[in-house]
Formats: sequence, structure tokens, C-alpha cells
Amino acid sequence: MTKGEDGVDSDERTRIVEALLLAAREPLTAALIAKIVPGLNAAGARERVEALREAYDREGRGFAVCEVAGGYQLRTRPELAPYVQQLEGERPVRLSRAALETLAVVAYRQPVTRAEIEHVRGVECGAVLRSLLERRLVRLAGHREVPGRPMLYATTRRFLAVFGLAGLEDLPALRDVEELARAAGTGEGAGGLPSEAGGEAPDEEEGSAGAEGVEAEAAPPEPLH
Repeated sequence: MTKGEDGVDSDERTRIVEALLLAAREPLTAALIAKIVPGLNAAGARERVEALREAYDREGRGFAVCEVAGGYQLRTRPELAPYVQQLEGERPVRLSRAALETLAVVAYRQPVTRAEIEHVRGVECGAVLRSLLERRLVRLAGHREVPGRPMLYATTRRFLAVFGLAGLEDLPALRDVEELARAAGTGEGAGGLPSEAGGEAPDEEEGSAGAEGVEAEAAPPEPLH
């Protein structure tokens, strides 16, 4: 294999990209990969990642390259989650029904004020918002330019990573959310978030809409580390 001016050949670049994906704790953007790997630009980084994705799928590996939160991450496959979850380590994010409802309103209506969230849900949500901020699922997104300049809330890159979304455009249509909740085994609505058809939709995109302690990361595969 011919080496470039930097002394790194094509196979070595692919190995470096694979090592970066394996070691990273957060999704890696193509731009960041290109910045680290000698002789590679963003387009080349995407090509290397796609080649690795195809190789893992072809070989039936226990992990896959997932495009989440504007970057790439190695994650174990969803069907292996029951085994992976038996390992000791960091517990997946668990969200109450109230937190999931609030997070859903923020996700679909962002940027949104606390008053607007409370109008949709019909209950006070200050404590829930603080919890979501602490978990880095929601962020402060400036102020609305109206009297009082209320704070605006929006979702974060961590929200995308937790729910396995490449971007906000991958959020399911509101009319599909109820089907996702039923597939999770509940079939219950949230009682607050209006659907596109004029009815009501459940409280979150991917997790179960059931009792307290819902495991929000149950749907997307776990990061490989």
C-alpha cells in the first residue's frame, strides 16, 4: 500500500478512524476525525466510517456504527441489550413520566418557554426542567423577546445521542409517536401533547410511556465502552 506524504497509508487511516470511534465517549463528527487523521478530509472521513459500517454489518459483528447527534459512534446492537445491561457500570438514563412528557414538548416545540410547556402539560414543571437541565437533555436557548424576556428551552446533542437520532429531523411524526409507545408495551397517551391529527400523543419518542423510572435509553443501542 502506497503511503502518502505524511507516511500513513490508506489502511492505516482506516485503522485510526476505527480506533477513534472505539475510544470516543461522545459521537465524533467527520470534521473532528479529519482533524486528527493525517491526510484525511471530512469527505474522506465519512467514506472511511461508511466502509467500517458496511464491514461490521457484513461480518455480523456485535456492534455497529451509528450516526447520532451530528456525528458517529460505535454502539452495541439493540438485540444484544439484555446481555450488555448485565455488565456493571453506568446505568442508563431513567426518566419519569413527567420528565418524558416535558422533554417531548421541548423536542417538538423548541425553542419553548416554561409557561408554554406548562400550558401544554397543565401542571407546573420547574423541578422537572431543572432535572432535565442537570441531565444535559435540555439546554437554555436564550430569551424570547417579549415583556419579561422569558427563558427559552431546547434539546441538546446528548438528547439526540440518548434517543439514537442523527438530528431533530429524525424525530418521528407526532402521529407515529403513539404507535412507538404501544410497541414499547403501553399504548397509553401522555394527556397533553397535541398530535398532528388533533388528538393527543404520548410523552416521548423512543421509551416506554409507563410508570416512574422509565428507561429512556432502552430503544437505542448502547455506546461501545
